[in-house]
Amino acid sequence: MKTWKLVSGILSIVLFVFVTFQSCAAGVANTLEANGEVGGSAGIIVALMLLVGGIVSIATRNGGKGGNIALIILFGIGALCGFALAGGYSDLYIWSAWCLICAILAIVSLVKSK
Repeated sequence: MKTWKLVSGILSIVLFVFVTFQSCAAGVANTLEANGEVGGSAGIIVALMLLVGGIVSIATRNGGKGGNIALIILFGIGALCGFALAGGYSDLYIWSAWCLICAILAIVSLVKSK
């Protein structure tokens, strides 16, 4: 599971950049259209959870249960916000699915480490 944590951490940090730029564009589009959607703001939350989750994943790849619990919470919040608030920003479902995959694998790692 060490390799998974390192790879997912690096990918999450790289995805943070893409999600941030896309979310800013979606937020501007939502504002200009005045459609009342909050997909851009939700994307920023997902991006921050990707960044923090990626850092925690890399930092705790050799650690114990605490790092896995933190990953479950961080990526879970990102997935929940993304799926619930995406609206017309359909790419956010993809980034939220990545958060959900990382959270599920953190659960597997937590159960496997016992």
